[in-house]
Amino acid sequence: MDWKYENGRIYSTAENGELMCETTFIRKENGEMNIDHTYVNPVWRGQSVAGKMMEVVAEYFRKEGIKASATCSYANVWLKRHEKQYQDILSEDTYDQAAACKIDGNH
Repeated sequence: MDWKYENGRIYSTAENGELMCETTFIRKENGEMNIDHTYVNPVWRGQSVAGKMMEVVAEYFRKEGIKASATCSYANVWLKRHEKQYQDILSEDTYDQAAACKIDGNH
């Protein structure tokens, strides 16, 4: 998968430019990131793409020295399930963070 990195977004597209998967995140007042949205194109659902995408996001945060929590329900659960592997990027807010899907045209 060819990952593209933009300010507040990591994503992948098909050769025709169609969005295949993405994670968006915003900077909180304390400088940490809040993962507020994940999306996987229906064509790729059920193939572990969302998990792979979260690994890419977590490794990016690790490389950049960024702490993160998630209001996106999928990302919130993923961070908690992988807390031992990615303890260095987990915000103290991770377990207190309310999670809810960011609804837009991609859901």
